[in-house]
Amino acid sequence: MSEMKKLPELFGSMVFNEETMKERLSSASYGAWKKSVTEGTALDISTANEIAEAMKQWAVEKGATHYTHWFQPMTGVTAEKHDSFIAPAEGGRIIMEFSGKELVRGEPDASSFPSGGLRATFEARGYTAWDPTSSAFIKEGSLCIPTVFCSYSGHALDKKTPLLRSMEEVSRQAIRILRLFGDTETKRVMPQVGPEQEYFLVDKALFNRRKDLRMTGRTLFGAKPPRGQELEDHYYGAIKPRVAAYMKDLDEKLWALGIFSKTKHNEVAPSQHEMAPVYTDANTACDHNQLAMEVMKKVADRHNLVCLLHEKPFAGVNGSGKHDNWSLGTDTGKNLFKPGSTPSQNAQFLLFLAAFLKGVDDYQDFLRATVAFPGNDHRLGAQEAPPAVISVFLGDELNAVVESIIQGTEYKEAGKRTLQIGVDSLPAIRQDNTDRNRTSPMAFTGNKFEFRMPGSSMSISGPNIALNTIMAEELKQFADALEASEDFRSELPELIRQAFTDHRRIIFNGNGYDGAWIAEAEKRGLTNLKSTADALPAYVDPKNIDLFVKHGIYTEEEVRARYEIHVENYTAVLSIEAATMIDMIRHDILPAVSKYAAELCARAESKKRLDVPCAYEVNTARGVAKITDDLMEQCRVLGSDLEDMPAGPEEAMRYCHDTLVPDMAEARESVDALEVLTAGESWPFPVYSELLFSV
Repeated sequence: MSEMKKLPELFGSMVFNEETMKERLSSASYGAWKKSVTEGTALDISTANEIAEAMKQWAVEKGATHYTHWFQPMTGVTAEKHDSFIAPAEGGRIIMEFSGKELVRGEPDASSFPSGGLRATFEARGYTAWDPTSSAFIKEGSLCIPTVFCSYSGHALDKKTPLLRSMEEVSRQAIRILRLFGDTETKRVMPQVGPEQEYFLVDKALFNRRKDLRMTGRTLFGAKPPRGQELEDHYYGAIKPRVAAYMKDLDEKLWALGIFSKTKHNEVAPSQHEMAPVYTDANTACDHNQLAMEVMKKVADRHNLVCLLHEKPFAGVNGSGKHDNWSLGTDTGKNLFKPGSTPSQNAQFLLFLAAFLKGVDDYQDFLRATVAFPGNDHRLGAQEAPPAVISVFLGDELNAVVESIIQGTEYKEAGKRTLQIGVDSLPAIRQDNTDRNRTSPMAFTGNKFEFRMPGSSMSISGPNIALNTIMAEELKQFADALEASEDFRSELPELIRQAFTDHRRIIFNGNGYDGAWIAEAEKRGLTNLKSTADALPAYVDPKNIDLFVKHGIYTEEEVRARYEIHVENYTAVLSIEAATMIDMIRHDILPAVSKYAAELCARAESKKRLDVPCAYEVNTARGVAKITDDLMEQCRVLGSDLEDMPAGPEEAMRYCHDTLVPDMAEARESVDALEVLTAGESWPFPVYSELLFSV
């Protein structure tokens, strides 16, 4: 930690947070901002000007010279255009200016961001608008103002806008339910999110010698090293000094930015690690995770390391996920997924649980689509992450409660009293009522659901938009029925029982890695969308489009645009990987192994002249030559297939999956076999044993 500051002083020191606003704004302007955040009222220009001036003064005191609207386009990363605070003054001097108009709105060029057809290339105008619920912060000399991003015609071109819409909608529907249970205090329900972030660290010098890592973020080639994760000694092991120094520096940078970095540890694979934050509201969590990924890379660079966020940088060892822990909390401090200690609390909890189970079952295909992209295809279903089949793990105790409700039987707590299931006598359910199931895509972990399918490099906005909207839909259905009920107390248990009964198939507490589960899931009628190419079409399924349009999260055009963006991204990523593979084979691997084979032949000839045994040289040269010829042909086929890419986006996506992926797998197998045969000094780039054990 910085010698100059203690942790409480360091935390949030680079954030224009609520405490700072309260100190620097008039009570009237602070109150207007607070009302804007809680009630969605508009800020008048005089208030915006005062906030902008206070924000500028604070930023300049912290050393900032520029400001930028910081937004999240459909690239999956953040974007920013920087303007200085300077304005010309008399005598050739400058003054520092920043107005309310500049705070609340910007006009970045929108033509070159992914739009899925919502914008033509020649139509450049786009707008950024300040999100007053997200705190501004200082990063590398610039005041960063979190904003939404939309087109000239008003279409959302970013990930923040629909997230904010979904948060408002799930709050609206959840409050309807709470009112039925007599809660008149809660004014807002907020999705709470905590994304665990896994990553790899590799030496920068070794990284720079791997063209595949530089171009694609993963190794396209690499033979299995003598040692991987078999000893299971890296997980939670003592952190190496170089990594510890990186983590210390990272924590300080994140804390200064107000990011709740809480946990750090070694993960399962060599050189793999994890950072986990404290839970916060979904909007802040998404902002923080985007910022954290950027900071992780920059801090690594200062330590002569590279932070790899790809889901599968190395074959044969665990890949990296981003477990999205999701729940609903009230502005009065209650967690709606925390089993209560009284009958009425339990009835409310079970209703929210029923809504969640129903929603996951009804929209399992869309949830799968939100985590579908090329990097995650290497991870899902690979015995290191959840299978591609969506299911929910409840644990034995909670599952027994659900089963007793379905069957209409008494629930008997282990070693305790027997209770009749009903509104007034539901059992008290302990918060830590279950073990964890790391093979489950959606696991209940006491007071939240852990969505384990998202990949480490992705924005968490998409999955959380889906969870919020799905939950809003099911709560709306329940609220519609219960508000129309003549006898709420008698009809509530039947509604819960019916939901559990109808959606029982989505509950699975067993081993998701077991092949028998996949067969069982098929019998249950659950979807098994094994690849991105299989999953993405769910975006445009009519029922899914209807869900998001009905709740005002997306227009139909915005849904279809996102589908098109994801489809084109899949093809672009696979094309880049294929082209990189061809480049490395032709310019690095074939020349290196050909030279090595020639050296072996020359040595064999020299030995033969002296009547010295040369079986190693002869046999190895023959093996290398045979595989080299095979690889040359495989490279030719890959190149030819890449050139034959269909023009249509959907056809191209399917073609990449069905043709390029098998081509690349075949070429990789040959290259990895050549690596095993080739002397280390002759191999053209660092191998896995160097990359995984160099830090």
